[in-house]
Amino acid sequence: MKTLLRPAVLTLLAVLFASPDARAQSAAEDVVPCDAAMRAEIIDSVSAALIQTYIFLDVAEEMEQHVRQRFRDGAYDDVTTVPQFTQVLTQDLRSISHDRHLAVRYVPPEMMARMTSEVDAEELERERAEALARSNFNFKKIEIMPGNVGYLRFDSFVDASRSAPTAIAAMNFLANTDALIIDLRYNGGGSPSLIQLIYSYFYDEPTHLNSFYVRETDEWQQFWTQAHVEGPRMTDVDLYVLTSERTFSGAEEFSYNMKNLQRGTLVGDTTGGGAHPVNGRLFESLNVNMALPFGRAVNPISGTNWEGVGVIPDVAVASEEAFEHAYLLAVRKLKQEATDERRAASLDFVIAGLEARLNPVDPSDAVLRSYVGTYGPRRLTFEDGQLWYQRQGNPRMRAIPLTETLFGFSEIDYFRIEVVLDPSGQPLKLVGHYDNGDTDESPRSNGA
Repeated sequence: MKTLLRPAVLTLLAVLFASPDARAQSAAEDVVPCDAAMRAEIIDSVSAALIQTYIFLDVAEEMEQHVRQRFRDGAYDDVTTVPQFTQVLTQDLRSISHDRHLAVRYVPPEMMARMTSEVDAEELERERAEALARSNFNFKKIEIMPGNVGYLRFDSFVDASRSAPTAIAAMNFLANTDALIIDLRYNGGGSPSLIQLIYSYFYDEPTHLNSFYVRETDEWQQFWTQAHVEGPRMTDVDLYVLTSERTFSGAEEFSYNMKNLQRGTLVGDTTGGGAHPVNGRLFESLNVNMALPFGRAVNPISGTNWEGVGVIPDVAVASEEAFEHAYLLAVRKLKQEATDERRAASLDFVIAGLEARLNPVDPSDAVLRSYVGTYGPRRLTFEDGQLWYQRQGNPRMRAIPLTETLFGFSEIDYFRIEVVLDPSGQPLKLVGHYDNGDTDESPRSNGA
């Protein structure tokens, strides 16, 4: 017999509405009227929920007093639609709490009907599972890059009950890397269970990651790394976490844990500053939903959290350059530790490319034209403002300047050419550089 249910916990919807990237509500919704009686009823419902559940009772009381006073003062008289009023109300509540998780949002009637109707539990579960699977549980990219540095990007922490197989596969794929970059620049948070699972690959012994305190029940919940993981652990792998202003909530917890445990290096911008877990509160008769913070994170090392201030990176750089900086930090450290000459040479190859990306050059046309010529089986030509390279029998490729005399190619990442100049600054030869440290030379034959 199939079970019917009414979804009572609206956490996913609440997080969506409360996130920094919540979508603007459509113009069609703006026509839903909101008179004084409706505004008063919304304030009553929201205030009662805050007093009952919000993590700080004194702040909840101050928020209630603030919005009720504004209502009495007529501050909301010109706000005549429900979507507009919920937006203004959210701003006023946040002006007191400064809590970016806290939000009140209008729910269109068709969505409300879907959320409150009795649905087949098995069908609902199947739909959710299919939607998450189609998104690959928000795991976006996994790669092993030159230098044996791993890269992992995922944009939310989907509960481990659903995402564990994908997360485990990713961690096993990356298990043999010497360093790992975890990209959380686009991650808006999610479930602590996935944080717990991924961290378990970085520690041999049980390690206390974080705790949550819930005011309404006066209860604590602790999160520790797991005693067992599927596949090898990565306890000796250097870790780098990329952050941005969009890094929020659970993604901030992951970063904050990393910083306090001193397990890795944070690179990028200070994060968004939301440390309170939330649940959804639905006011069906009002067509309003509320993202309601009900607890607070307490780190076992710092004794506090990142609410309102964000997580400050160890290496502060613009988030759009964080990847190159972290990658460069990783390979430079690996180079320092390298004992094999060929390994060191291969890392030098990676370092040169990254340094060039962070410090781009733009040689003049005159400089590029001076390199034109035949170098044994190799040839450089200048056309359409670009230097072109061709080896006998191979396709022509555009030579991309890395320095004034070193050039790479978009078609191949394992080879570069260097123009070697004589004391007068004239091209003497081409040196081919390979990512394994090998080189070969081609003296200049002529300048035509």
